[in-house]
Amino acid sequence: MKSRWIKKDDRVLVISGNDRGKMGTVVAKKGERILVQGVNIRKRHMKSRDQKHRSEIVNIERPIHISNVVLCHADGRRLKVRSRVGEDGGKELFYFDKGKEISYRKFRKPGSKS
Repeated sequence: MKSRWIKKDDRVLVISGNDRGKMGTVVAKKGERILVQGVNIRKRHMKSRDQKHRSEIVNIERPIHISNVVLCHADGRRLKVRSRVGEDGGKELFYFDKGKEISYRKFRKPGSKS
């Protein structure tokens, strides 16, 4: 699967690493790394800055490489997404489910402003 098709708010399944098998929603994407909600949680020791803020241990999510995830259904089945040029000339992503083609996402037409 092409990693460039993964966008913010997509549901993904982790396929390698310590969190293999976990599902989550993509919160942010920057380059080849993505931040997935509830995946790759690390502990950070925060120092106290002044009298109001106490020192504490905070759980934070860290980014993972985009090659370690795949798109998935809500029930955890993987999606094999393919691309094609649609009738209107724009690119479209689709997948097969039980022999039927289902549209996943449409990209805007090249050269259009909207």
